[in-house]
Amino acid sequence: MRLFHTSDWHLGQNLHGQERDFEHACFLEWLLGQLKAQRPDALLIAGDIFDTVNPPLKAQERLYDFIISAHEQNPALTIVMIAGNHDSGSRIELPAPLMRRLRTHALGRVLWLDDGQLDAERLLIPLPDAKGKIAAWCLALPFLRPAEVTGAHLGDDYLRGIGQVHEWLIAAANAKRKKGQALIAISHAHMAGGSVSEDSERSLIIGNAEALPASLFDKTVGYVALGHLHKPQQVNGEERIRYSGSPIPLSFSEIGYKHQILDVTFQGERLVGCEPILIPRSVNLQRLDAAPLADILKQLGELPDIDLLAETQRHPWLEVRVRLDEPQPDLRQQIETALQGKAVRLVRIAAEYAGQRGNSEGDDERLIELDQLTPQELFSRAWQDSYGSEVDEQTLKDFAVLLQEVQQEGEQP
Repeated sequence: MRLFHTSDWHLGQNLHGQERDFEHACFLEWLLGQLKAQRPDALLIAGDIFDTVNPPLKAQERLYDFIISAHEQNPALTIVMIAGNHDSGSRIELPAPLMRRLRTHALGRVLWLDDGQLDAERLLIPLPDAKGKIAAWCLALPFLRPAEVTGAHLGDDYLRGIGQVHEWLIAAANAKRKKGQALIAISHAHMAGGSVSEDSERSLIIGNAEALPASLFDKTVGYVALGHLHKPQQVNGEERIRYSGSPIPLSFSEIGYKHQILDVTFQGERLVGCEPILIPRSVNLQRLDAAPLADILKQLGELPDIDLLAETQRHPWLEVRVRLDEPQPDLRQQIETALQGKAVRLVRIAAEYAGQRGNSEGDDERLIELDQLTPQELFSRAWQDSYGSEVDEQTLKDFAVLLQEVQQEGEQP
């Protein structure tokens, strides 16, 4: 059996107000080409399919057009996709009856039976091989919100509830599978030891409670296809537990990432290969590191001029960081003037002042914009400003619960 693992598409994402639809369209066209050429048995999309719980219509059209095209060119392909923390679980599941006709399974949330047991059956997806025989079972674990894994039958401990869901689902999968059939999990979570991007991944839960142990997936699970972290990586060096990463750089902190999908191969129950397939970057992100204004203007003047035959949609996105001794009211005007006729698209100017730099090189504090801060960080800063002390762990946990409730209210389609 052979499958492709991808995640964190973030369809509908804006980069400082600029839409990324062209880049997503290029990625999806490339992925269709890979599916046609390589003909894997399954495609796993491990959450954060959309960037927001209420994605724009164009983003939804991109997803469903892709699914239809993938099915038309390979009717035997099985697609499994789960909701991430950016997604609305109910929105992801809304067209599920229609998508099943296209061999696509959409799981947005976990459900419980009347007797308090996990409805494991709906989370176990058969994965047929090229001959139509079930070669593996997919354990679909969408992002687990506190309200879904706590309550009367599980208690109030979020991590304990998550552990119980994993234990029950893996047990149900082992009871269902036959000899020679692999178990493959797809999950959207922050695993302990994972490398986080600087400013593009929304925290899942306050504090250390968000980092889940890899031990949740025992050795009977042959491969774990993870989503949430945008940098491709193994978890704790385990070849079988991996993040595929995002297909495009979602912030300037991801400029250096090698964006990829993972080509995973099984022989029976045994994982025998996991190879990256690098995704061509349709639009580059370019950053000018902090320097005095005169130096920055000189660097801008040296950028390539516009080629009238080139597509403007492929011009790099540009972030400019400027070090100032005093305020420059016409800073943007000076930079935009220097960029006239240049083959770049300015999306952000970040200024830092000499007075912010501290006495040592390690004390450098840069100007922070609101869109760089998570709700948790904003709350912590507001608490510090109001009370003059660090917010305690219990208050942070209470805020986490309230934040999840607000996000769930916003998820209604």
